[in-house]
Formats: sequence, structure tokens, C-alpha cells
Amino acid sequence: EEIRRTLKAIEDHIDNDPDLRQRKELLTSIKGFGDQTAALLLGELGDPLAFRSAKAVAAFAGLTPRPDQSGEHQGPTPISRLGSGFLRSRLYMPAISAMQHNPAIKALAERLRSRGKRGKQIVCAAMRKLLHIAYGVLKSGQPFDPKLALAR
Repeated sequence: EEIRRTLKAIEDHIDNDPDLRQRKELLTSIKGFGDQTAALLLGELGDPLAFRSAKAVAAFAGLTPRPDQSGEHQGPTPISRLGSGFLRSRLYMPAISAMQHNPAIKALAERLRSRGKRGKQIVCAAMRKLLHIAYGVLKSGQPFDPKLALAR
């Protein structure tokens, strides 16, 4: 009951603020993002346009690569995990969903799979791509267009 009231309060807060409502509508235009994910991004990132770039947003979430090398040794490249673990954990299911339903993320996953990447690497790349798309949508003020994302 308390969780339901809290979710309702968050939803009401977003709906009563025209700027937040518009940002939520832009974020939910991305296949894979629902109302809860949009609210989470709006809460965690604050004003996403305060970030210099989409790469800075990915770094904030800890989804940037961390090189593992020393001398001639070149190990696998994991994610940095320096950012918000909460945001990273909440982007997992939207990334899984987007890999099935979002043409841009689906194409990314197929491309990485054909290069021999493992499942977790593909999901992390999908999470990062979703953040890049979200930043682009919020910065441009235009709803997500899969044709533009696939053009790259």
C-alpha cells in the first residue's frame, strides 16, 4: 500500500510539472522505457542537459569501459562501475526489453553477437546505448525515431 502511494506521488509530481511531463513523454517514446524507468532517469540524472555529452551520462551510470592492460598484457575490458549502481541495476530490464522490441538496440545486439561478444557485454552495451538515446531525445526535444538511430 505504501509503495503504491509513493509511486502515485511520484507520478503526480511529474504530471503536475509541465517540463517533467514533457521529458517523461520524450523518454517513454523510446521502446524499452516505461513510466517507471522514465521517472527513475528524471530523478537520478536531474537535468540531463547539465551533462556535457551522452558519454558523460554513461560515465555517471558507470557504463564506460575500463581498460585492463599492463605492459604487453591486454585483458578483457569490463565496465568501470564508478557511477550510480542503482541506475545501472534499474537499466538492466529496460535493456533486455529493448533488445527484443527496439530496432536500434536489436541491431546493436545482433552486431555485437556476430563479433563474438558475450551476453552480459551485449546487455551492458544496450544499457549504454539506451542512455545515449535518452540523452539525445531529451537534448533535441524530439520523440525517438528508430530510423535516425539506425542510420548511424
